[in-house]
Amino acid sequence: MSEGASGGMTADEREWLRVRGELKRRRHPLAVLAAREYPPDARVAGTPLLAAPGWIPPEPVPIDSVVIDLDPGREQPGGLTGREPVSEGVRPLRADGSRYGGYAAAVAHLDRPALFVDLPTYRLCDADLSLPGARGTLSFGLGSYFDGLDVGEACAHEYAAATQGAEGLPVRRAVGMPWELHRRPASMAISTLTIRRDRRTGTATVLLHRRDPAKVGHAGGLLQVVPVGVFQPSGPAEWNIRNDFDLWRSITREYSEELLGTAEEYGSETRPIDYGRWPFAADLAAARQSGAVRVSVLGLGVDPLTFATDLLTVAVFDAPAFDELFAGLVGTNAEGENLARLDASRPAVPEPDRAGTATGPRPERRTPGIPFTERTVDRLVHHEPMQAAGAALIALAWRHRRHLLG
Repeated sequence: MSEGASGGMTADEREWLRVRGELKRRRHPLAVLAAREYPPDARVAGTPLLAAPGWIPPEPVPIDSVVIDLDPGREQPGGLTGREPVSEGVRPLRADGSRYGGYAAAVAHLDRPALFVDLPTYRLCDADLSLPGARGTLSFGLGSYFDGLDVGEACAHEYAAATQGAEGLPVRRAVGMPWELHRRPASMAISTLTIRRDRRTGTATVLLHRRDPAKVGHAGGLLQVVPVGVFQPSGPAEWNIRNDFDLWRSITREYSEELLGTAEEYGSETRPIDYGRWPFAADLAAARQSGAVRVSVLGLGVDPLTFATDLLTVAVFDAPAFDELFAGLVGTNAEGENLARLDASRPAVPEPDRAGTATGPRPERRTPGIPFTERTVDRLVHHEPMQAAGAALIALAWRHRRHLLG
């Protein structure tokens, strides 16, 4: 129970909650506005997403051509943590006169969403996706989910307050340019645009997700591609750190959770996940091996409001493979709703009951998703409340559509 619910909320906490409410309500226009704070040539494909030189390759890079390395002992040299005096303006005072230690601590106590757990992450330290021969490198240390919120979400809160008359942006200024990874903790998410390609009809559709602000602590209320997940081990046990350090394994878990509605419970608290013996992972790997699924990296970008850092990937499924792998496609999951159309007020498909049988009328299965057309892309990129990473990913996929779809 929050102090507000028990009647002991301070004036600082009430003001913090008011500003956070505005942040949650206006995330999309605030991101568009925040992007103007940075050089125009840093914007990706005309969207608010920002990228450093070398982060957007000239053509799609096969995901297996991106080399990743991990140094668990690598420290962040002198970067901002979000707990310094410069961040006091976004860390309210409690009734006992103490200040919240970090922005995530305030969220946990005053505005906790359904999914809000501090787990280990792979902290992005260096990146270059423009190497010759369509290759790339990503280097990581270890961090935690709340580390990123203590700086990034704090900067978003500060920016929302500034648009309502508050003075200064001290935390944002301390971060510097968002792509200067040594200046802040940068947990990386992997955003995957899922394209279902029907070779018979020559058409393609994409899947979209609406993030529920009551369920998630980041980007609630916005549209996004699906699946998306923080690049992190499946659990805190030490054996997961190396076993789960793989881009495709991370994407596989997110496909299971967000499209099939499975729980984030893999038994990895007692032993590492055996991906080769997990039926869904094995089937998905076999589809990739056969060429029925093709996965590419289109770039890396930073959200101008929250500094959330996303690897932009696209997975193109031949229609028969998609329909077989995702026969149990769900309409809602732990983070929000999968959409059947842009103006949808209900899930794309009915959610299965506990016995695995779909409730309600059986949906049309031939063309799940939203048409991947120039008109739809323009609407999503320029006229819908898309998360910056999703808008950039869709715009880049359309730019490279001939390469991706063949």
